[in-house]
Amino acid sequence: MNEKQIVFVILEEYADWEGAYLAPEIMRKSGEELNDYCVKTVSISKEPVHSIGGFTVLPDYDIDSLNDDFYGLILIGGNSWRKESSKKIIPLVNKALEKNVVLGAICDATVFLGMNGFLNEIEHTSNQLEELQRAAGKNYTGERKYINQQAVRSGNVITANGTATLEFAKEVLIALGIRTEDEADSWYQFHKLGYYEYIKNIK
Repeated sequence: MNEKQIVFVILEEYADWEGAYLAPEIMRKSGEELNDYCVKTVSISKEPVHSIGGFTVLPDYDIDSLNDDFYGLILIGGNSWRKESSKKIIPLVNKALEKNVVLGAICDATVFLGMNGFLNEIEHTSNQLEELQRAAGKNYTGERKYINQQAVRSGNVITANGTATLEFAKEVLIALGIRTEDEADSWYQFHKLGYYEYIKNIK
């Protein structure tokens, strides 16, 4: 099986919880139709990357060694997206948009998209409109497209705020075709409600 790479962008002090629901579902290899996606990580260099929660990850790729044949690009939030070094990720975002593959951004990674003009013409969300406007400045003119909800899927672009790990995962799974809308909603409700509350609703 030729696995299709979904690449998670992780920068120093990345928010380790923001991809925690999504990555295992991408990697799941069960059921009648085997999922042929796999998760890989990329950062600015191949040096170890440290998460806010203390995890240390050795990225699979740096920005120079990543090929263009990825099937999705997921920008995980954290404390480095407003730094000058984050601009090195711009070519990867441009490539994802050019290829029309799934592009996901959560928490401060959405601010990065806004700061670099990627949100001006698509429906999107972030942590808060006022904060997005303040951080992005004149490069952001997309306030008319801003939606106050946990996660927004606009074509193949998914944005979410920092409390929306489940909603983000749900929308990305739908965009990738890993789950149908109904399947994704059932999966979402199971994790959002918890096991005991969920089974009450299906009896």
